[in-house]
Amino acid sequence: MTRAIILAAGQGTRLRPLTNNKPKCLVSLMGKPLIQHQIEVLNAAGINEIHIVTGYCHKQLEHLGHGTSINNRFEQTNMVESLFSARAYFEDCEQDLLICYGDIVYQKNNLDTLLDNEDEIGLMIDKSWRDLWALRLDDPLDDAETLLFNEYGYIRELGRKPTSYEQIQGQYTGLIKVRADKINSFIKFYNALDRFAIYEGKDFNHMDMTTFLQSLIDSDWNVGAAIVNNGWLEVDSVDDLKCYEKMAQNGELDKFYKV
Repeated sequence: MTRAIILAAGQGTRLRPLTNNKPKCLVSLMGKPLIQHQIEVLNAAGINEIHIVTGYCHKQLEHLGHGTSINNRFEQTNMVESLFSARAYFEDCEQDLLICYGDIVYQKNNLDTLLDNEDEIGLMIDKSWRDLWALRLDDPLDDAETLLFNEYGYIRELGRKPTSYEQIQGQYTGLIKVRADKINSFIKFYNALDRFAIYEGKDFNHMDMTTFLQSLIDSDWNVGAAIVNNGWLEVDSVDDLKCYEKMAQNGELDKFYKV
């Protein structure tokens, strides 16, 4: 069994004016809010225990019929703080924990691939990421992040700025699974982090999720990859949304994501 938590506290400034008065996860993609796409896929995979971390315009997410936690400091913090704002929901959990970014959508077969992963932590990794990035950017390398595997097939580096495509053996997609027996250790690791340290150039409050994951890797956690080839989308900007909607109208989106 698996519980899911959707991180939806951010303001989505790059999606303005669409997010002037609503959370990013309520922006519509092909006639349906992003979060509804996710919930339907989670339900189709048998995951009905879903928790949403809110922040910006939080009241609009409290009527969806799922439990919520609020990151009251959403304006001063990043996604890691949002996740652990909800730790009362998953501490002492005896089920695997699925952590989902609020600005992505994905196919059920991709989710199934991650759910089948049995590593301490599993990440959904797209090997065909460059095709998707080329739709959104003139130079895919500009917005990509490093991802390298070690000799045993575990991830040894992610989330840094690459200087070449050789440093990118896949792309992290914003879906994480923490194995049930590691959840309490996962929380303890976060609690023990130095609040006054600098993490990849950012203070503790603004630490990126990839930096947190890299810290786990550097502390000898086995972080594995659930490999997919397309089958998901990230909606980070108005241009992303326009691109996907146009492709859907022209029948060209199915290669990357099938609703």
